[in-house]
Formats: sequence, structure tokens, C-alpha cells
Amino acid sequence: MPYDMSLDECSFTKSVENEMGRLTVSVYSYNKGPKKLQITRENRIGENELRFGKLGRMTKDEAEAVLPLIQEAVKAMG
Repeated sequence: MPYDMSLDECSFTKSVENEMGRLTVSVYSYNKGPKKLQITRENRIGENELRFGKLGRMTKDEAEAVLPLIQEAVKAMG
């Protein structure tokens, strides 16, 4: 079965930004299935443009900034 965007429900999303870009923590449920946590990275290109990038490794500052959002997302997962 191919992915259907209309079946993907986001129940939580919060972001943290720095000079390098933005990290977003979200909770999604596909087709009323189990809720799953997702972390995405967007790298800053130029002054106002962001582009999706591979999350890969995080710096200590990034990890400390995103940790409270992860804890909040886990609570939202119920």
C-alpha cells in the first residue's frame, strides 16, 4: 500500500531554532495506528530559507534544546 498523506495525523509539533536552522519534534499516527515520535532538521540556506536535511548527529546544544520538546511529545503520546 503506497503512502497516503491524508492518513497521516499530526497530534503534536514544536520546533527550536538557532543560527544553523530548525529542529522539529512531532508525533504522528498513520491510519489511526500507534503514535510515533519524529525529529526533523531543516538547515538554513541564506537568510530566510530553510531546507530539509538529514538529522544525523546533534551537537550537545541541539540535544539540550530538543530534549524538553521530546519529553513533552512523549507525554502527548499518552
